[in-house]
Amino acid sequence: MTGVVGVIPARLGSTRLPAKVLRDLCGKPVIQHVYERTKKSRALDEVIVACDHQQIADAVKAFGGKAVLTSEHHATGTDRLAEVVNDMDVHLVINIQGDEPLVNPMMIDDLVNMMQKKPDTVMGTIVKKSTSYEEFQSQHVVKAVLDEDNNVLYFSRSPIPTFLKEGEPFYKHIGIYAYTKEFLFTFKKIPPSYLETNERLEQLRALENGYRICAVETQFETIGIDTEDDLQKAKKVFEKR
Repeated sequence: MTGVVGVIPARLGSTRLPAKVLRDLCGKPVIQHVYERTKKSRALDEVIVACDHQQIADAVKAFGGKAVLTSEHHATGTDRLAEVVNDMDVHLVINIQGDEPLVNPMMIDDLVNMMQKKPDTVMGTIVKKSTSYEEFQSQHVVKAVLDEDNNVLYFSRSPIPTFLKEGEPFYKHIGIYAYTKEFLFTFKKIPPSYLETNERLEQLRALENGYRICAVETQFETIGIDTEDDLQKAKKVFEKR
């Protein structure tokens, strides 16, 4: 197996901003921006939206995208991924968040390239350096600390490293993941872990169970759409282009 598939989990029942993936962003639904930018990746053989509601599937098909309607009972986007790729002959599965309309295809290319150069790596993700003290203190910005080989030591919503001085760089996490298909199904079978539950970060399940997550650094910025304010920020970015 050598194929690489990009899967975009998208659900209708988001808590803070209902139906956010269908919200209008400069004339297109958010999910269309994500899909079209993801399709520009040279590393992906196929792109699929994994949705939990017919309304999203219809919206994706309306702009010419490929959607798969999955069970509405999945607890996480990872479970939704696993359902979609279960019968697919692929080696790598890339999880792109459905609420990231500014995702840069080069991020995906770099992540896939890293996974292919490190065949022993079963899971990868993306980080970006930031010097924003506001982001460092925010629980909505997930921080990552890495070892010398760019393996993630820990993720936290708390400020880590704790005594970092204002203005010094830290790594913030960007929620795009790569899994080998084999590991995706291994991960799915592991019950939610203590750290995962208390940090509310699913990826900690892998670290807590002894699996390595390798990170690739990007220079590109993204905006996750979680609130109305986030949507307005994204609109301003698109309007400048």
